[in-house]
Amino acid sequence: MSPPDDLPPLRDVIRRHGISAKKSLGQHFILDPNLTDRIARAGGPLQGATILEVGPGPGGLTRSLIAQGARRVVAIERDPKSVEALQELVQHFPGRLVVVQGDALVVDPRPHFGPGPVRIVANLPYNVATALLIHWLSIEPWPPWYDAATLMFQKEVAERLVAGPKSKAYGRLSVLVGWRMQASILFEVKPQAFVPPPKVTSAVVQLVPRPSPASCDRGHLERVTEAAFGQRRKMLRQSLKTLAVDPAALLAAAGIEPTLRAEDVPVSSFVSLANALARTSAAQRVQRSS
Repeated sequence: MSPPDDLPPLRDVIRRHGISAKKSLGQHFILDPNLTDRIARAGGPLQGATILEVGPGPGGLTRSLIAQGARRVVAIERDPKSVEALQELVQHFPGRLVVVQGDALVVDPRPHFGPGPVRIVANLPYNVATALLIHWLSIEPWPPWYDAATLMFQKEVAERLVAGPKSKAYGRLSVLVGWRMQASILFEVKPQAFVPPPKVTSAVVQLVPRPSPASCDRGHLERVTEAAFGQRRKMLRQSLKTLAVDPAALLAAAGIEPTLRAEDVPVSSFVSLANALARTSAAQRVQRSS
């Protein structure tokens, strides 16, 4: 299914509204309806669902999401000219598109949702893509208000999201995502598919929240992964010294060999390490207060 034929071509919309991709906003537009349809289908089935889209620009993917059956699209856009252009779609699809001008890291989209499942489908602005992902995987309580996210990233970032131990791409982001999400790369997108073309290949990633991830404080998980991967070529007994606790005791409490390096440690063990750090930190606070 493609966007309705009676909609004006996106290039006409861009010209009439004076829209240009802003480097400061990390914008790269997709004008090919076959590709936007493919991205929309990857987030489906969309019938009856509300879709959160971040960075819609002139509305290419927005058109496909609606054409593929989304009950409602809630689009968050910072660029005033794009917001103005999107009003044409609001009028063309009464009740099916809500446009919110603002920063997706700040805006709470939930008041705009209705009944039915909520999914995130977006060609994310590159300069905030990772920050948005961390924002969405940090939602409390968990599971979050969305049941899946289908997102465009630079290929290098996408590979980090899905990487496992023993991989060069495995790092802090891999652990944070692996803790709460199941992530997979669906397909790659060449630079020529965008206007303007970026300097790198991109990839569409699907992320599905785990319904019951291991109990863990995200702050402590970030601390141990930052310490471990901050000196990834060193053994953990050395790299974890930056945590200001005894690394040997911490690793023993988590059941991790002190001679391992960060890239050798699975997500589950990092969770155990974070929980061990939480217990140690709590014990230290008690000692200081007594």
